Amino acid sequence: MLNLLIGANVLMVVVFAIKFNTLPPQLPLFFNRPSGESQLIDAWMIFLIPLIMNSLYTLNNYLEKRYFASDELLKVVFRYFNPFLIVTFTLIFIKLIFLVS
Repeated sequence: MLNLLIGANVLMVVVFAIKFNTLPPQLPLFFNRPSGESQLIDAWMIFLIPLIMNSLYTLNNYLEKRYFASDELLKVVFRYFNPFLIVTFTLIFIKLIFLVS
């Protein structure tokens, strides 16, 4: 699972590096806000997505090992949730980069 996380991080950095020259200075990230200036962030803040992904992955692993080591059902849930989390955040990052560049 850690290999998938590292691969996703590398993929996001590579896509960002490839599209860096075509990115606008501000990107729309907060789509739940009213349209306009409140949706925009600086381009470097796009790395909030991988930061949150890595934090949630670490939190899930910690919770699984610390509190749910004996519960087989929750271990399976965590085992399926982590790849879902990694793939979803990676796709959101890549889609956002390709939409605005």
